Amino acid sequence: MHQREPWRAVCAALWLSALAATPALAMETPPSMVPRELLLQFAPAMPAAERVSALTMVQAELRETLRPGLLRVSLPEGLSVDAAARQLARLPGVDFAEPNLLYHPAAQTEPARVADRHSGVAAEQSPWLADRSGVLQPLAGGCPDVAVAVLDTGAQFQHRDLRGNHWTNPGEIPGNGIDDDGNGLIDDVDGWDFAHQDASVYDDAEADLHGTHVSGLIGAQGLDPQGIRGLCQRLRLINVKFIGEDGGTLAHAVQAIDYLIDLKQRHRVPLVAVNASWGSPQDSQALRQAVQRLGAANIALVAAAGGGGRDNDRTPFFPASLPMPHVVSLAALNGGGRLWAQSNRGAQTVAL
Repeated sequence: MHQREPWRAVCAALWLSALAATPALAMETPPSMVPRELLLQFAPAMPAAERVSALTMVQAELRETLRPGLLRVSLPEGLSVDAAARQLARLPGVDFAEPNLLYHPAAQTEPARVADRHSGVAAEQSPWLADRSGVLQPLAGGCPDVAVAVLDTGAQFQHRDLRGNHWTNPGEIPGNGIDDDGNGLIDDVDGWDFAHQDASVYDDAEADLHGTHVSGLIGAQGLDPQGIRGLCQRLRLINVKFIGEDGGTLAHAVQAIDYLIDLKQRHRVPLVAVNASWGSPQDSQALRQAVQRLGAANIALVAAAGGGGRDNDRTPFFPASLPMPHVVSLAALNGGGRLWAQSNRGAQTVAL
């Protein structure tokens, strides 16, 4: 972190994000990648004709350009993703070719419900949460000058415990159908849904349960006596949705991270941390580079170590296992403040 960043704000944001890096409901083994899709990074000096030739070699069809040189492409039936990636990676002008991975909230066993039964804000009592028991207490005074991004499913930001801390984009005029702030997205007043490519960051209680839960752990104001108190009751929560019904794609994770970097760099949003309560055992060059860009923008990534009781030193879980100084990997505690038996751990790779 650069010295100009307020250390108190950074530490506050890290702790509140640490609490929020929590697992989701148990699920069956989910798919690990989008079928027949690749992310392909061309070297900057590769001529346009050679790029076209590379795509033609594997009969790939361009779906979208994620950033300069980084493409999402689809493959024809009958050609495996791994085979196409190996073919393309051999070309001198290709930096990497890899599957379009799918990310899912880190898994855990079925938790007991504790919160607002009607809206689901912070609606899981997991081993991470001890808000009224005294294991973890809210930060006195909050951190009103801090913005933290919840990169997850959507979140019910109009809930009475969240709306007071919800960030809105001052550069956008609501409902005018114009990209007022020049970031390529129209009416991203409340953030952006990269899973569906629209401005709605909350679709329904079930689809957006996990992001609402995470947001509540970070910044629920404690106005509902049946709900919870977040660790920081005064701050700005930025909702960026990239996980949809079938998971969140690597392509959308990269787009979402670059969106957040742009908010900080061009629009001076005081973003100090991004919470990533999701992951995959598969590494990715595209995600690595996106997380490196976060660090260059002086933004921490606070990531769940994952569930399953594994040793991340032996079996990495990404992005939590990325060896970068601004990546903080969080294990889970039980109600007594000790390491939860089903949390991943790692003497070298799990920070807290």
